[in-house]
Amino acid sequence: MKNKVIGIASDHAGYDMKEMAKKYLEEKGFTVEDFGAPSAESADYADFAHPLGQAISGGELKQGIAFCGSGNGINITLNKHKGVRSAYSWNPEIARLGRAHNDANICAMPARFLEADQIKEIIDAFLTTEFEGGRHQRRIDKIDL
Repeated sequence: MKNKVIGIASDHAGYDMKEMAKKYLEEKGFTVEDFGAPSAESADYADFAHPLGQAISGGELKQGIAFCGSGNGINITLNKHKGVRSAYSWNPEIARLGRAHNDANICAMPARFLEADQIKEIIDAFLTTEFEGGRHQRRIDKIDL
């Protein structure tokens, strides 16, 4: 876990898991930049995904964690930003593959379908896996339009 600064975002449905993950990351020594949501009150994922995506795309942050109810909406929104490779991750192996093969810089998770211990395992897999490069870099170079 080289980079000790990480962004985090969620909508209302992901708020509780975001707060749990934020605390977990801080306990691991990370500085967490929280892009919201600020509460579990109804909110739109795009309002929080776009600022996180912009921070990654602009180079202010290298990594992020994101949640919404299904994980789909926030993931789709994040991937609209140039240079963002948000991996929809529902288990540690998928998170590892997102990092190893796709050089994912954001891990998006479905808050309503995972327990806290599962999220911690996914975060650990995401943050400890290195990008393999090689043939995978050639593929990544073809992503942005």
